[in-house]
Amino acid sequence: MRLETDVWRSFFDAYEREAFRLETLPSYGVASEDEELQGFLATGALVIPENDPWLTRVRHFRATGRWVGRVHVLRPPLTNYLRYEFAVYGYTVRAGEDVRILDLADHFDSDLPAQDFWLFDDTYVVHMDYDADGRQRGRKLLENVDPAPYVAWKRQALELAVPFIEYQARLVG
Repeated sequence: MRLETDVWRSFFDAYEREAFRLETLPSYGVASEDEELQGFLATGALVIPENDPWLTRVRHFRATGRWVGRVHVLRPPLTNYLRYEFAVYGYTVRAGEDVRILDLADHFDSDLPAQDFWLFDDTYVVHMDYDADGRQRGRKLLENVDPAPYVAWKRQALELAVPFIEYQARLVG
């Protein structure tokens, strides 16, 4: 089942315990981020307001006892988009999102899929479909799929990855 904008938001917000994202692309082509991305690349600065919709949602998830997190699997060097996304992660981490980085230069033997997905409550899998330029083509709830491999991938990713703040400190230090 395809999850379009409003249906996706309702589906996402209904999770009960955990929402996990595996990110695998070096860049994403998100039209709504273009202006912010260009400004960041020009100045190296990013300011996200406290009332940003995603930050507000993350704070609400955490306030209601729900965990939300992601592991971004990457290969150095960082792309311009990843440098921008790292600036965004600084805000999402402060809002309560558990963001971790899995650097394949450190863990080249990982058997994680090269496929973005969300896993909700270790039960529901949403396949994130992107074209070669990282533009999202859609989201699909995988029905009648055994979530066990996705749960195993989530566990492996979380075990191998380092917290974003720690990874960022390594880059600076």
